[in-house]
Amino acid sequence: MQNIPSDPIILLSFINTRLRDCYQSLDQLCADLDIDRKSLESTLNDAGFEYMPEQNQFR
Repeated sequence: MQNIPSDPIILLSFINTRLRDCYQSLDQLCADLDIDRKSLESTLNDAGFEYMPEQNQFR
């Protein structure tokens, strides 16, 4: 997970913005940015956020 924010709140904003503007799914984002999906979800889950595929964002 290089070149992405390490702070969970800033990471949330970064990921949700990219999902909204560039990607139709979390899998597409992770593949394109070479991010481990489980690690990303774990980081954001620890901060209290869960991926909602229906909305294509973390809440």
